[in-house]
Parts: sequence; structure tokens; C-alpha cells
Amino acid sequence: MDAESVVTVLCGLAIVVGVIGTIIPVLPGSVLIGLSLLAWALWGGAGAVGWIAFGIGAVFVLAGMASSTVLTGRKLKQHRIPNRSILAGVVLGIVGMFVLPVVGLFLGFAVGLFLNELLRTRKFRGAIKTSAAALKATGLGMLAEFTLACLAASTWVVGVWIAVIAA
Repeated sequence: MDAESVVTVLCGLAIVVGVIGTIIPVLPGSVLIGLSLLAWALWGGAGAVGWIAFGIGAVFVLAGMASSTVLTGRKLKQHRIPNRSILAGVVLGIVGMFVLPVVGLFLGFAVGLFLNELLRTRKFRGAIKTSAAALKATGLGMLAEFTLACLAASTWVVGVWIAVIAA
């Protein structure tokens, strides 16, 4: 197996990890996809096809990161959920990740968010309502980033096929 094939396989594996990382925040996500596309363009031996795939994929990656941030932030502001509540969710999510592998991250985030909202609003129903809104906003942002990460990965796959056919 030549060096260009090794680079292609490693970049493909990194892109898969990146796509999964958009759903499981512990893993690197969109940034890893962008770096993998760049590495393939530089060392994958695909020439112009590699650079075109990188350019298109980078647009998808940047759009995914931006849409995730904008969609989530807008919904959180709309429901007047402070950053402190999100931070509490993140902290308990990290703790939960070690206590309950696989589901602990998501469960810890939800519990931390709810507890902080309960302390802030002093109303159980209000805390449930704002926590649900925050979880929906976070999920919507993750879905947007995941979709665009899949499009970036698909761009790479098409680029690999074109490079193989052209070789």
C-alpha cells in the first residue's frame, strides 16, 4: 500500500470520527473533518480533485459549525436561558460521562441543566419548561452540524471516487 492510500484511509477514519463527534461532543467533530479534508488535499495525491473536495467540504464544515452556534444561541436567548445553566449542564455532563459511560454525558447534561434552572426559577414546571427548550435547542444545533458534517464527508467520498477513476 503506497503512502497516498494510507493517507486516504487515515483521513477517511478521521472523518468518520469527526461525524460521530458532532453527535458525541467528547470526540472532536467538525474541526477534525476540516483538518482531514485538508490533509487529504495536501498528501492524498488527488491533485486538483483533493483541493476541490477540501474547498466544498470546508464550506459544509464551516456552515455546520456556524448553524449549530446560531440556532442554539438564538433559541436559548429566546427562552432567556442563561449561560450559567448551560455551563452547569456541561459540568454535570462531563461527570456523568465517567459515572455512566455512553449515556452519562447526555443524562448529566440534562440533570445539570434542570437543577440549575430549578435553582434559578424556583419553580418545578418553569425549570422543566426551560430545560426542555434548552435541550431542544441543543439537539437542533447538533442535528444541523451533523447533517452538514455528513455532506462534507460525502464530498470527500465523491472526491476519492473521482480521484480513483481519474488515476
